[in-house]
Amino acid sequence: MVSLAAGLWWRALPCPALCRILATRTQMKNWRHTGKLRHCAITFYSTLAPSNDVTVYYKHGLPMINVTLPSRKERCQFTVKPMIMTVGNFLQDIKKEDRGIDTAAICATDGAKVSSGTLMAVVLRNSFTLRINDTAYQVEPPPIDKVCSEHATEMDDIKSLVHSLYTALHLEDHQLKKESELLQKMNNLQEQLQPLEQMKLSIMRNAEAKTTRLLWVGLAFLSTQGGALAWLTWWVYSWDIMEPVTYFITYGSAISFYAYFVLTKQDYVYPEIKDRQFLNYFYKKARNTHFDVEQYNKLKEELAEAEDSLRRLREPLQLKLPIQQINEEIGRA
Repeated sequence: MVSLAAGLWWRALPCPALCRILATRTQMKNWRHTGKLRHCAITFYSTLAPSNDVTVYYKHGLPMINVTLPSRKERCQFTVKPMIMTVGNFLQDIKKEDRGIDTAAICATDGAKVSSGTLMAVVLRNSFTLRINDTAYQVEPPPIDKVCSEHATEMDDIKSLVHSLYTALHLEDHQLKKESELLQKMNNLQEQLQPLEQMKLSIMRNAEAKTTRLLWVGLAFLSTQGGALAWLTWWVYSWDIMEPVTYFITYGSAISFYAYFVLTKQDYVYPEIKDRQFLNYFYKKARNTHFDVEQYNKLKEELAEAEDSLRRLREPLQLKLPIQQINEEIGRA
């Protein structure tokens, strides 16, 4: 009965008390054999822990490491920022969470200890061993390819969600602000173009009048030429004399038409000749009146771009109007 009670008392002792008793017995045994009482170190350690005590997975693109704390036997989740967190930072976080941890280290698969300055991004590329006190945990991070694909998918989903939220919250304000900016820009451009438009209209009228006058002069010249040839043929000379003259006049006209093509690279067509002469008079008058054609064209292009941007901004699909209202807008257009 006494031995049974002693056995129960022995099993009920906590681990530190048990260690002290074993050490005392070892010292007494050594004193009996040698006659000297000296200190004997006894080391207690556990075997390799199951691999599922430490797990690694990715959530929202960041590694999550679940570790079983030795004091409370509770699983604790640690979020790792692999590109900025080092091994020393990670081990320090574990020690802060459980004050009963005396030593913590990360070792490679060959047993070499990983320095505290190594980034966790390097450690998580391969398998490693996490040692807490006297317990070793074998850690198997997920494959890089799988992590990258999952991370990319999650990031795409997050970007899409953020874009949808931003659109829902700020689209109307952004459209109103952009429309106000475009209208203000159009008003400024129109104010700058107003005096230039008046000068352009005056120059165009002058060039059109000169071009029309030149056309009438050409008609009068051809009519005079025909009348002179008829008068010389029937009243002054005979056809036998005037025939070579008319031939050379026709041949000379053909040479002049060909020379016009060589110089202008255009066919001798009356509408094109009129437009060319109109532009000639226009630019000559613009230089005389100090009309800046390049500045006018630049302002017109900016105004056209602003009007096009405003039209696209006011499109029904851009404003996300219902189908019926979209059809009404299309019918108005």
